[in-house]
Amino acid sequence: MISNLAKRGKVLDSNKDTGFVVFDQVQKSYDGVTLVVKNLNLSIAKGEFVTMLGPSGSGKTTCLMMLAGFETATHGDILLDGQPINDIPPHKRGIGMVFQNYALFPHMTVAENLAFPLQVRNISKSEQQEKVRRALDMVQMSKFANRRPVQLSGGQQQRIALARALVFEPELVLMDEPLGALDKQLREHMQLEIKRLHERLGISVVYVTHDQSEALTMSDRVAVFNDGVIKQLAPPEELYDKPDNAFVAQFIGENNRLIGTVESVDGDYAGVRLASGDLCQALAVNCGAVGEKTTLSIRPERVLIGEAATSNTVEAKVLEQIYLGDHVRCRMSVHGDEEFIVKVPNAPGFSHLEVGQTAQIGWSADDCRALDMDIVR
Repeated sequence: MISNLAKRGKVLDSNKDTGFVVFDQVQKSYDGVTLVVKNLNLSIAKGEFVTMLGPSGSGKTTCLMMLAGFETATHGDILLDGQPINDIPPHKRGIGMVFQNYALFPHMTVAENLAFPLQVRNISKSEQQEKVRRALDMVQMSKFANRRPVQLSGGQQQRIALARALVFEPELVLMDEPLGALDKQLREHMQLEIKRLHERLGISVVYVTHDQSEALTMSDRVAVFNDGVIKQLAPPEELYDKPDNAFVAQFIGENNRLIGTVESVDGDYAGVRLASGDLCQALAVNCGAVGEKTTLSIRPERVLIGEAATSNTVEAKVLEQIYLGDHVRCRMSVHGDEEFIVKVPNAPGFSHLEVGQTAQIGWSADDCRALDMDIVR
């Protein structure tokens, strides 16, 4: 693919990363002063599905646009299949793109929209027809070949946009918030459809979203961005269960956050004194030295109530309960924090609390992570 188009560029040194997509010390500034992307180093394997996740302004979309060629890196190299592509124009990078607004040509039929990227590559008419047919079959839209985009629903248009990105058989597809305009049910359906296509075709996908559930559902790995840097790059389960820092713990899923002071560090564990005077044992993941403040991170489903509570116990008062079918979401007051969440399974053997009731709650040291004091959200 791109290796034939970039022969005039330098080849990646043999002692450097040889991932399929590589960001090597990449920076981006729009004003020459403020860096919106800071010394990005990222390697993506061939066939991998990597999502760039983060809040607005975190730098994730800028990274995608630099990879696509619509933005230019201020510093550093971007490499595709071992070749630098900084100076290659977007239409010669051989990359498929899917956008949130579909970007379909309204005056063309569905088949003509799919044929367009083949025409600009000077592919013969007969081959165009075959590739268009295969691409429409891929997304189960063959019977809509002669319709125009205005005659399609949002979900159908997004399928066509996806088929157009795949029709010329690229090895890399970039997706920028592609499901943002769809309703919840259709968005969830399309997440699984895109994931299945990725697995079947073996293509590499770089996906940008601010929706954490979307990232966790679809990705092999997720790069969590904040303030122009990757805060953590890991598989979805690791991001959720083993966040490296307070930002990731708070940004991914629901999280309870208590502030304390490190009283001891013994191997993998830290003793943390809460403001109430309670001493908690936690995994010493990213905490400071003895005497320094730390953030305790505990997932709501890891909190136990009453007799089931472990040795890390505190007193809590139930402020609110929301019935959600498979569980009851309890909002509690814990040492002045009135947003402490406990998820109580709706199952036999689990006692349900009443609003206003006081109870002992607790968690295992292995389910509690002592992290940094970064301000989040």
